[in-house]
Amino acid sequence: VQLVESGGDLVQPGGSLRLSCDCRGFTFSRFGVSWYRQAPGKERELVATIISSGSRSTYADSVKGRFTISRDNAKNMAYLQMNSLKPEDTAVYLCNARNSRYDYWGRGTQVTVSS
Repeated sequence: VQLVESGGDLVQPGGSLRLSCDCRGFTFSRFGVSWYRQAPGKERELVATIISSGSRSTYADSVKGRFTISRDNAKNMAYLQMNSLKPEDTAVYLCNARNSRYDYWGRGTQVTVSS
């Protein structure tokens, strides 16, 4: 099983990034997917979740209206589109795939929002 995040970068406030999560080794379409983030000295925070079919998603209040989670079950990929980025969005962003039996994590990708 592998979850590999990519797309993290240094971006100015107000900018955008699109994170990707390449999922392999399991039946992706049977798992819900979430993006979490962890900033230095802070607890891991749930950012967004999308159900296995992709028909419903939820967001943390701190990112609602700015971030969009999506998935492509044909490609075994999940995405996080991040717009209007703020310095407080700076963190390592981690991809998680979970169902009733299994819980898989990627290693994360660094997002830094700074001028």
